[in-house]
Amino acid sequence: MSSFKSWLKAARLRTLPLALSSIILGGALAAFEFQARWDILALALVTALFLQILSNFANDYGDSEKGTDNQHRVGPKRTVQSGEISPAQMRKAMVVMALLALASGLTLVFVGTKGIAIWKTLLFIVLGLGCIAAAVKYTVGEKAYGYRGLGDLFVFIFFGLTGVVGTYFLSTQQVFWGAWLLGSSVGLFSVGVLNLNNMRDIVNDRNSGKLTIPVRLGFNRAKLYHIGLIGGGLLFALIHTVAYFQCCWMLLPFLSVFLFVRDLKEIVLIKDPAMLDPYLKKLSLSTFVFVLLYSAGLYLSMI
Repeated sequence: MSSFKSWLKAARLRTLPLALSSIILGGALAAFEFQARWDILALALVTALFLQILSNFANDYGDSEKGTDNQHRVGPKRTVQSGEISPAQMRKAMVVMALLALASGLTLVFVGTKGIAIWKTLLFIVLGLGCIAAAVKYTVGEKAYGYRGLGDLFVFIFFGLTGVVGTYFLSTQQVFWGAWLLGSSVGLFSVGVLNLNNMRDIVNDRNSGKLTIPVRLGFNRAKLYHIGLIGGGLLFALIHTVAYFQCCWMLLPFLSVFLFVRDLKEIVLIKDPAMLDPYLKKLSLSTFVFVLLYSAGLYLSMI
């Protein structure tokens, strides 16, 4: 029996604030429209946690099965690779997390789409099933999309657009283009975390046939790509702020810009990919701080 500590390690707790960021921001946008739904927010947060843990379990399992997690890999040693958790145990855990995500996700959809056209309910059910499939198929299976450089696109869609726009819609039953702007902002920051992860592992990924964006671009151009991701995320947030500006409180999230800029300046100077590992957690937390400040700014502007 694997230890509780091993399962916590496999869950990768440092990734969880990033998973919650888009949900919190979507809920804050709904509150900004005086349509806050705390039941929707709670269900969405729980579903996001289940999906993130499922994704982390699947990544641990898939990279180990493909041999990508090996003695040459940079960063924390994974639990299946190290033998702390057996492949069979991890497969069972993935099934459990998928069922939990499905149960909470279906509850979220039925509560959030009550009283509207059935096709919208079905659309969200399909989207939810897509989220579960995407969490697993990033590294698991012969056609794992993470091995073909498509991880960035899926992270942008599911960690950004789906989280913010989906939470906003289920709370308000309305479409709001401002939610797409902030979804794009958080989505690009989330892609930035994945990009740092892939830059850190660029040598081993290249040798293992994992064709991530940094492997395709090369280390130096991946840095430029990273600057574009962070800059794009801030730009989308700025466009939203200008478009819906009400008072100076809405500038509050931009106090966090120095966190992004400080880390970017250090990342650009790094020559050894292994030195990038601490910046994954830093960007994850910077994104979370940005979201909390943005949410606080929206709330204070309503008072």
